Amino acid sequence: MNGRELYERARANGDAAAGYYNDNVRVDTADGPVIVRIPIHGADMMDLRPWREDRVLAAIAPYVRDAPRLLLSSEDPRFQVHEFIAGDVLNEVAPRGVAVPPHVLDDVVRLFVQLTDVPRLPDTPDGWPADGDTTAFAHLLSALTHRVHVTYGPDFADLFAALAIPAEPLAPVNDLWRGLTPRPFACVHADVHRRNMIVREESTTFLDWELALWGDPVYDLAVHIHKMGYLPDERDALITRWLAAMPSEHTAGWERDLDGYLTHERIKSAIVDSVRYSQLFAKGGPYPYPERQLVASMTAKLNAARPYWDLMEPVDERDVDSALRGG
Repeated sequence: MNGRELYERARANGDAAAGYYNDNVRVDTADGPVIVRIPIHGADMMDLRPWREDRVLAAIAPYVRDAPRLLLSSEDPRFQVHEFIAGDVLNEVAPRGVAVPPHVLDDVVRLFVQLTDVPRLPDTPDGWPADGDTTAFAHLLSALTHRVHVTYGPDFADLFAALAIPAEPLAPVNDLWRGLTPRPFACVHADVHRRNMIVREESTTFLDWELALWGDPVYDLAVHIHKMGYLPDERDALITRWLAAMPSEHTAGWERDLDGYLTHERIKSAIVDSVRYSQLFAKGGPYPYPERQLVASMTAKLNAARPYWDLMEPVDERDVDSALRGG
């Protein structure tokens, strides 16, 4: 079956697993199933995406063992075909609040170590921070978050007010970016979480490389910790193994800088996901998981960010539900 046939079959299939930027459709072929990834037209750009995923997968293939193989990439129409990975999505085996299988921590650390061996990603955008300039890299992250807040502020002013998102939500981050420790840059996945991990037979495969960056490996650890919601002992074990396995130059000054990146990610999630979730409710879906879980997730994100804005009283799920629905 040629690529265009795969694309047409995927387009005709209404059973797609949608992310924020791509639809993922399983297509069965004579040689076995594959995944066809089709960009979502008009997707709101709320993350850095300087590299195309097909080029990232090609760059990491010789160095990263636990990523899907790129089988085909098309320019017109734009789509990719990825190897189908059999197994269970980690979120279905171990959702938040449930301990992950023991091998997962080692698999994550192995991935982060392997990424330090990947050469600089090709076609680096003009003005990208120089290798090791963690401060410039951090400002790149928060500048995008600021842009999202400013861009959506006029249309979502009532939502931001109802959720007590302040006029200058990133003010707590600005001081933290001063004095970040310089570290060698590496390829960072920037989106390793329970829904992007397939587990089977004591192994983990890491999906969705569309947000990959060339930057600070401590940022990759921070995003992972933020999005995973590990139990406390799991988080401690992960960091201990990460420190033992990573090249020492990639972990210098990690503790203070990890806290800085976590602060940014918590604030970013409160801003970005309040917009995304309210858009989902306005459209009536499709929902990535049940509406009640969306509200609970948004409430947790807001309560993680509120202390940085000197808001010590937790927000209530009922108020969040009302705000997201425009009430």
